[in-house]
Amino acid sequence: MPRQLGELEDTVMTRVWQWNRPVTVREVLEDLQQERSIAYTTVMTVMDNLHQKGWVRREVDGRAYRYTAVSTRAAYSAALMNEAWSQSDNPAAALVAFFGMMSAEQREALRDAIRVVAPTFPEPSESRPDAGAAADEASPESGR
Repeated sequence: MPRQLGELEDTVMTRVWQWNRPVTVREVLEDLQQERSIAYTTVMTVMDNLHQKGWVRREVDGRAYRYTAVSTRAAYSAALMNEAWSQSDNPAAALVAFFGMMSAEQREALRDAIRVVAPTFPEPSESRPDAGAAADEASPESGR
């Protein structure tokens, strides 16, 4: 997974994701200048860095490049969550803690997502004989 975007990289990528079309440095610059003072060369460098890191692809358009996102904001967020989760020494407990931090709206979105992907999940007994044990260890009642 690519590393987390820096603040300015995230700001630039947010525009690219929102517009969902090829964009130029000039377009991003003009939009950013509505909020802050920023130089053309700074935006150009950030977009070049995003290209080098694989977040955007670019095509020549006259004397400029047009940049397009390689993946979606949702895919980026999912990759960050997966990276954080996979680094835990107790992934089940990390999930329980994460779910405990969720708002009611987020929990409803999680329920909706589970309904979408549930048909593709194997039954716990098919995937691992001890699948229920990890969840038991992570439950708040277990004290672990």
